[in-house]
Amino acid sequence: MKIIYLVLALACTLSVHAQRVIPLYQGKAPGSESSTWPEKETSQSGARFVYNVTTPTLTAYLPAPGTATGTAVVVCPGGGFHLLDIDNEGTNVAKWLQARGVAAFVLKYRLVHITGPDPAQQMMPLLKDWNQFNAVVAPVVAMDIADGKRAIEYVRSHARELGVQPNRVGLMGFSAGGTVTAGVGYGYSAANRPDFLASQYAYLAVLPKQPVPADAPPLFVAAASDDDLGLAPQSVQLYSGWQAAGKPAELHVYAKGGHGFGTKTQHLPVDSWLDRFGAWLAQQGFPIAAAPVIKH
Repeated sequence: MKIIYLVLALACTLSVHAQRVIPLYQGKAPGSESSTWPEKETSQSGARFVYNVTTPTLTAYLPAPGTATGTAVVVCPGGGFHLLDIDNEGTNVAKWLQARGVAAFVLKYRLVHITGPDPAQQMMPLLKDWNQFNAVVAPVVAMDIADGKRAIEYVRSHARELGVQPNRVGLMGFSAGGTVTAGVGYGYSAANRPDFLASQYAYLAVLPKQPVPADAPPLFVAAASDDDLGLAPQSVQLYSGWQAAGKPAELHVYAKGGHGFGTKTQHLPVDSWLDRFGAWLAQQGFPIAAAPVIKH
């Protein structure tokens, strides 16, 4: 009997900590009606990557009861629109936010169809010719920006249920996820306007030239000068556009870190960028709790 109780208790514990996966659309996402290939996952050196996403979802990481600050962040991992660096730029970020009382939602947005067994192998040749890369990814970029807007709308419209404040819902993205973040930041409605934006080493050349909106939300930007893809200047341009428009913006460009630093530990100053983001978030008036104390 004791064993049965222990099993039931464990099951209850696991259900409490299980992450809720939320479909963004009822049925097929608009524009992906004919996309029938299954979503897949692969790993490399212990890192997980997701590809062939056709059904956009949010995975919720909600703070423990009594610790929630009311702030929420939709997190968009990167991966060149061919895959998603789901842990380094997704779940790890979400757990960091969750531990500080911030509700986090990892967005799986739609991706280029991978026809072989290796999404990176299909993508890498395109990175030698940005015009070719843009031509391949352009069809999904528009859908991904729509997914980003839909994610904001969902979290805001379900704010009470999710334990967040509807005026404290932000959007964060890395690399291609930064493209999604900037795309939403340049054009939105009242329902899907992010209350703040965070862009890390974004690729912006695939977006059309657009003015910074008159009511643009505050912007946080981080990148590394030694970005392997040479994208640091695009982050500077994003920041400069916000600043020129008189909108709140903060920029951190680290000497070293490379492209895709995310939550990697490199024993470099760039490792602390999330702390800088947390301090900026609080300064902008979006509550975030102190880091949990780890007892040894």
